[in-house]
Amino acid sequence: MKILYLLRHAKSDWADPALGDFDRPLNARGRKAARAMGRELKRLGLAADRILASPAARVVETLEGVAEGYGGRMAVDYDRHLYLAPAETLLDLVREADDVHGRLLIVGHNPGMEQLALLLARGGALRDRLAAKYPTGALAQISLPAAHWRDVDRGSGTLDLFLRPRDLAPGLGPDD
Repeated sequence: MKILYLLRHAKSDWADPALGDFDRPLNARGRKAARAMGRELKRLGLAADRILASPAARVVETLEGVAEGYGGRMAVDYDRHLYLAPAETLLDLVREADDVHGRLLIVGHNPGMEQLALLLARGGALRDRLAAKYPTGALAQISLPAAHWRDVDRGSGTLDLFLRPRDLAPGLGPDD
């Protein structure tokens, strides 16, 4: 059994029109949401053996906030291929993961994160909620009945958790 966590970056700041998309930081709500998600991940006992992330500023800051909330440093492998990656690219990266890692966290952007979650997870009420909206800062946990990452197949997973920042505190929403 493999566990895949998909975390969409937290809410970014659009205040500076001179910044390119790659360089946009988090806004205040995004920073607060990232810390809250880190605290919740720790409370739930969720941890990844390997973290792959887009090197975009808003993803880097999201992980810094999650680590702060979790209470420790996180070893992250930043990969430029994850920046605005489509679901197929993300699935390729999942299938290339080393089997020594049983729990993989990917941190990136929509629409790829949402599309990958929908591609892998079978139907159900939780999947329907994810399909309606995968907001910034949201985390999906998908259990995959595979001994090897290379064997992860479409529609084979179970969406065990879909956690949005607004589930943790009303000031961390609305969904976006």
